[in-house]
Amino acid sequence: MAKGIWIIVEQRNLQIRKVSLELLSQGRKIADQTGEPLVAVVLGQGIDGLAQTLAEGGADKVILVDDAKLADYTTGAYTSVLNKLISKDEPTAVLMGNTAVGKDLAPRLAQRLGVGLASDCTGMEIDATNFLSFKRPIYAGKAFAHLSSNVRPILATIRPNTFAVEAPVAGRQAEVSKEAAEIDASDLVAILKEVAIAASKRPELTEANVIVSGGRGMKGPENYNILEDLADVIGAAVGASRAAVDSGWKEHKFQVGQTGKTVAPTLYIACGISGAIQHLAGMGSSKFIVAINKDPEANIFNVADYGIVGDLFEVVPLLTEEFKKLVNE
Repeated sequence: MAKGIWIIVEQRNLQIRKVSLELLSQGRKIADQTGEPLVAVVLGQGIDGLAQTLAEGGADKVILVDDAKLADYTTGAYTSVLNKLISKDEPTAVLMGNTAVGKDLAPRLAQRLGVGLASDCTGMEIDATNFLSFKRPIYAGKAFAHLSSNVRPILATIRPNTFAVEAPVAGRQAEVSKEAAEIDASDLVAILKEVAIAASKRPELTEANVIVSGGRGMKGPENYNILEDLADVIGAAVGASRAAVDSGWKEHKFQVGQTGKTVAPTLYIACGISGAIQHLAGMGSSKFIVAINKDPEANIFNVADYGIVGDLFEVVPLLTEEFKKLVNE
């Protein structure tokens, strides 16, 4: 049997990140087409309990690397461990989310392995030559590049929210293999001392299915409460344009755009955002875009599926009230 399609599973506090479940679902389809096993690889501490979830999510085999030094992500340790595993088992493809971890880890792995990297991909399929190929946006989302490679392993990061998470198959079993970490002192040049996570009930921006974003039209930081009220009703994340962040109205972690976070939600609601190229590059992959702007000539309307020409300070509260009615029905 061929070596397999590997998914590098990202977990935080023993909770599997949504993008990893998305990759498992899509990876299952690819594996079925190629006849190769789907392998989920997890690094961390106390991770045995994740194996069954990954099996039910589609994995044929789960590789666990359990070590106290891997409890939190550190570049050196994770790169070293995965490089050794991949070099030993020689999988056909290695896939991971295009998250903060994936963007840090994947290029280093590519360098160690001597292979190329397809980054921030928004599609993958088996092409006519039975090779795994990828699609990724270029030129700020104005065009798409189609990438393939005959060098193994194929290494790629996939944008969150690109694929649907299929329903797990209850009771499905997978082979579970435990590997030693084999971490050298040179791998621990940087040691993570503490992780500070802001408390919020809202979903993380890059994994949210719905995002409500505000731009220069918000007029000031004190007005973001109307977006937050809407977001809380519909279970959305809150984002901001570069103009709003540069004005000091929101922190950089909320910025959507080419120099911020790239998102691909099912629904993106842009409030008071003109639609600069920089912003469109970060949210253009959204499945449905709703724009609210009082300027009928705003560029955001050129990409919006639905547009509302009006004052956001009047429109957004009305939307919030209507959504409340729907939620309560």
